[in-house]
Amino acid sequence: MSDVCPWVYGAVAMTETLPATPANPVRRALRSRLLRPLALAPLMAALSGCEAIVLAPAGDIAMQQRDLLVVSVLLMLIVIVPVMALTVYFAWKYRASNKKVEKDYSPDWDHSTHLELVIWAVPLLIIICLGAVTWAGTHLLDPYRPLDRIDKAQAITADHEVLQVEVVALDWKWLFIYPQYGIATVNELAAPVDRPIRFHITASGVMNSFYIPALAGQIYAMPGMETKLHAVINRPGSYTGFSANYSGDGFSNMRFAFHGMEEGDFDQWVAKVRAGGQGLDRDSYLELERPSEKVPVTYYGGVDDHLFNAIVNMCVQPGKMCMGEMMDIDRKGGLGLDAVKNTLPLVYDKYRRRGQAVFGDGESYVMQVCTPLEAERAAVEANMRRAQTAQALQQADPFNRLTGAALAVPGSKPAPIETSAIKAERVGVQTLPVETASAPVSQS
Repeated sequence: MSDVCPWVYGAVAMTETLPATPANPVRRALRSRLLRPLALAPLMAALSGCEAIVLAPAGDIAMQQRDLLVVSVLLMLIVIVPVMALTVYFAWKYRASNKKVEKDYSPDWDHSTHLELVIWAVPLLIIICLGAVTWAGTHLLDPYRPLDRIDKAQAITADHEVLQVEVVALDWKWLFIYPQYGIATVNELAAPVDRPIRFHITASGVMNSFYIPALAGQIYAMPGMETKLHAVINRPGSYTGFSANYSGDGFSNMRFAFHGMEEGDFDQWVAKVRAGGQGLDRDSYLELERPSEKVPVTYYGGVDDHLFNAIVNMCVQPGKMCMGEMMDIDRKGGLGLDAVKNTLPLVYDKYRRRGQAVFGDGESYVMQVCTPLEAERAAVEANMRRAQTAQALQQADPFNRLTGAALAVPGSKPAPIETSAIKAERVGVQTLPVETASAPVSQS
């Protein structure tokens, strides 16, 4: 059976025979209204593999954050749903073909007290509720706030030992240090179920973001700073953690596995890491710190106890003053000649970053010379300081030499200050008071 379609070309009428049904069976099936939904089947099958971990987390903190998100959305839907429904209702009721509403048309209408009350009161109440919920959630879910519960039905007691984990964001990998167990891992993190976790987070270079959606919200990792996060995992399983802040070429591969384990399984995992054999000291850390991508999981059976503190204070390299020491010196009055021992050992800061020192390798000062004798006396004092510093550095503990040798130890009496005149007389140099000098003053 076929249809005849007449059409005109110029002045001649012609006909064309068309098939009764499309020749292509695929096109014929797609044109069927009953089969059109089946075209979305591959897309729905692909989406079925997605896991909405943010809405179905495994940690109590993430669950509370999920509840805060859901409550906020529901409060906003109180306005959004009626507005969308009324938009459809008004469009249908006042359509051009509906002649029944023409008699209700009021072109001069401009005010309704009841309508104004609803329009302003409902959003105001929603904002008040959102503000109260957000204020409470901001304080209760503060990442620096220690946990007060394991879950809704279990509070934290003195029997719950907090698991300490030190996190370092590297380019482009994650380093996890367990100071309580003396181990470290790269790109793998594990924690026992129902045990509070306190993360100490920092970075070696650019800023990153530490994020495990199943555990808690993201926390920034910044160099020279330490951020904290308190969390707990309540369900065993393997979850994914990653960096949520762009940090360079290897950012997309900066992922790690997080394992929630039972207590016995976690002990076995710790034993397996300890059996890794290699240790993580400052030299091996500096090698690990170099930028690299797709780094496999690595275990370290031993860790330098002071490594994380050195990373935070940016003084892992030998001879580099830690930021904490620098700030402590500034707090006590700064450097000056009396604290010269704090700067002489800093080979890294003075030479490596800027090539060679501007004034040479030796110590140098900008000072006022009144007479040639004063200049000679200053040179003698400089030689004395060099000799004393060299002797002190040979005898001092290398871990304590940069803590401010000229500063008084807390609780002790400071040593008497030896004046320049006494030092000069002790080495046999004649002193000349400044007020008796007759030579012209010069600046050098």
